[in-house]
Amino acid sequence: MSSPIAFDYPQQNAAGATCTAQAWAKTPPQLHGTEKAAVIARIKQLLVEKDATLVAHYYVDGDIQDLALSTGGYVADSLEMARFGKNHAAKNLIVAGVRFMGETAKILSPEKRVFMPDLDATCSLDLGCDASNFAKFRALHPDRTVVVYANTSAAVKAQADWMVTSSCALAIVHQLKVEGKKILWAPDRHLGRYIQDQTGADMLLWNGACIVHDEFKAVELEILKAAHPNAMILVHPESPQAVVDLADVVGSTSAMIKAVVEGSATEYIVATDKGILHRMQQLAPNKKLIEAPTAGNSATCKSCAHCPWMAMNGLQGILDCLENASGEIFIEEPIRVEALGCIERMLDFTKNHPDLLAKAQHGFVKNIGAA
Repeated sequence: MSSPIAFDYPQQNAAGATCTAQAWAKTPPQLHGTEKAAVIARIKQLLVEKDATLVAHYYVDGDIQDLALSTGGYVADSLEMARFGKNHAAKNLIVAGVRFMGETAKILSPEKRVFMPDLDATCSLDLGCDASNFAKFRALHPDRTVVVYANTSAAVKAQADWMVTSSCALAIVHQLKVEGKKILWAPDRHLGRYIQDQTGADMLLWNGACIVHDEFKAVELEILKAAHPNAMILVHPESPQAVVDLADVVGSTSAMIKAVVEGSATEYIVATDKGILHRMQQLAPNKKLIEAPTAGNSATCKSCAHCPWMAMNGLQGILDCLENASGEIFIEEPIRVEALGCIERMLDFTKNHPDLLAKAQHGFVKNIGAA
């Protein structure tokens, strides 16, 4: 039986004021031994019978990642999940991640049925940027090009000119700056600040943060680095500036994996959701991976380096999707159509401008080129 877990998270309004709101998550049933094996076998059978494919994010449970790969599905970051779901021939998509990922799949593939193991699996960035407050914020700055991070609701994307992920945000903002555009950015302030520093773009930032990456502490990271002086530090750009400043590699989940696989170091300190370590270790079995610390006097440990909503994805939830059609994503058609443009614009850019992508991301991932 699922057990609820409550979380406080900072929710910022358009003026930057902060209040405390209540978010929650729950842990899915834990399966073991023959019971787990039976559920996995049944899922594999139903994926074929239901013409379905499983797409999983790097942050979900390792068993789900392995199941996706073993059944012809996909394990990826949010950009590649969006591409895969759009291009796959299956009539049904099971998206193991958080709600905005399922919504993105549905926006791109309205003819497909899209399901999630638990529709309550959300994201602090999404929760902290509701559509009505964002609309007020946007209305105050009509001269700005609206760029939103993937970690937002369909209703927020419907108000945007561009959607970006951490894999392509730097390249797209760089190009918009070249075109003379001023940018309204939402919702992650840390990623926005990093991109602003790297590109010099005129950016007005919404004040949001990821509860996982916001918890990494520079002082604790320095102590860990002193204990592992030859380790390379990998940091996701959703992290605070003091943490990013200590990094050897700053990049998306895909960029971090690439850095470990291709890097010459034998040890890596990884400052992102620890769910990534499963796939990272599979691809680089001879490398030592060390979780970056969230401990310290200033830590509230809301996440302890693992997203509580990503953890809501379970094998039983996937089986329920296939057996009972539970967890289906629905988006009202006007919102879906309005949100589609900003996503397709991103996908077209990343497909058609690899030269700009590489140029804009120079320095985004130190020592290995473009993310």
